[in-house]
Amino acid sequence: MSLAARCNSRLMYMHEIHKALSDIISTVEFNHTGELLATGDKGGRVVIFQREPESQTEPFSQGEYNVYSTFQSHEPEFDYLKSLEIEEKINKIRWLPQQNAAHFLLSTNDKTVKLWKVSERDKRPEGYNLKDEEGRIKDLSTVTSLQVPVLKPVDLMVEVSPRRVFANAHTYHINSISVNSDYETYMSADDLRINLWHLDITDRSFNIVDIKPANMEDLTEVITAAEFHPHHCNLFVYSSSKGTLRLCDMREAALCDKHSKLFEEPEDPSAHSFFSEIISSVSDVKFSHSGRYLLTRDYLTAKVWDLNMESKPLETYQVHDYLRSKLCSLYENDCIFDKFECAWNGSDSVIMTGAYNNFFRMFDRNTKRDVTLEASRESSKPRAVLKPRRVCAAGGKRRKDDISVDSLDFTKKILHTAWHPTENIIAIAATNNLYIFQDKLSSEMH
Repeated sequence: MSLAARCNSRLMYMHEIHKALSDIISTVEFNHTGELLATGDKGGRVVIFQREPESQTEPFSQGEYNVYSTFQSHEPEFDYLKSLEIEEKINKIRWLPQQNAAHFLLSTNDKTVKLWKVSERDKRPEGYNLKDEEGRIKDLSTVTSLQVPVLKPVDLMVEVSPRRVFANAHTYHINSISVNSDYETYMSADDLRINLWHLDITDRSFNIVDIKPANMEDLTEVITAAEFHPHHCNLFVYSSSKGTLRLCDMREAALCDKHSKLFEEPEDPSAHSFFSEIISSVSDVKFSHSGRYLLTRDYLTAKVWDLNMESKPLETYQVHDYLRSKLCSLYENDCIFDKFECAWNGSDSVIMTGAYNNFFRMFDRNTKRDVTLEASRESSKPRAVLKPRRVCAAGGKRRKDDISVDSLDFTKKILHTAWHPTENIIAIAATNNLYIFQDKLSSEMH
């Protein structure tokens, strides 16, 4: 093979790798009705899926989600002052409640939040007096009569247009955005600060949390996630890399550096190790739909906190405790820094979070049952049944279908999950594949 051919094949190979990386899903989010589902990927794209209406002739296709619209939300940029590349990866998507025929959503990469309008058009105006069919202005001397423009039906078009760009407010990488229950404001959080924005104002925001020390050498923790209370517009919570949660009330002060409540579980000194601080870092926090509870996820566990009890979590669920003996190797391959998300079902009775090997876990808070399920092409087929999986620790007794912890694939990880707001429908992002499971969950939890 010639040098030119080798270089060309290498370029093609690198392009394929880049394409595969850009397709990796980085966030998943249902809208408030569950009729739309949005995903963002590392290539800066947003794909919106729409739920199909029920079909009498094809019962197995009812409620399926099909692609509704795809658009490029963010492009790679370069910060010339800091000589830093700003990647296009979509970190978070949040829907605004629907107020009219159009839908609105917020998407963010590391630095810039954008507000998008998604609307449908099935008619087109025709018969302008001053424009021709191609939209060019006519010579006024040729206009001899006036006509009334009419709306002609056309094939349905989905139009996505940027409405606002909220930029230049974050020095560090944005990890969270959350829409307030007043539907007029939202907040964006990075490693050290949280900003409050009005949806109509792009040139300024209010800094409501700032944990940056005067000397960066004194930095001991960073903000990992933040969310508004679902019903009280003055309350929000943010989590830290030290495993703490801080509930703040914006009525108390303009700068919420002093929290109203601190949720923290005291560490067991006998269980302390080199990895303790890393695995205790909270990667996600979610208010329950009722607003009474908080769900958090750290590396090994999911915890439910009661807003009225700060001293310890109400419930603690072991997600993959069999990895505790593998922490050293997980540290060496950087998997220990993976940030898993968590989700509530519509009634706040079941929680869900991801794991490795394309497994995801569900915990029923009422029955205390838990199940491990696998996201795969076979299990996502219409008639397929989700089979519970079981991982056995190294050296433990194995049943027929058990999987040894040593054979888990740590490159297949489910970091991003979402639950339909009212129905038993979940969306699972497994690397560059999106799996949507419907009506297969109830039987697995009993």
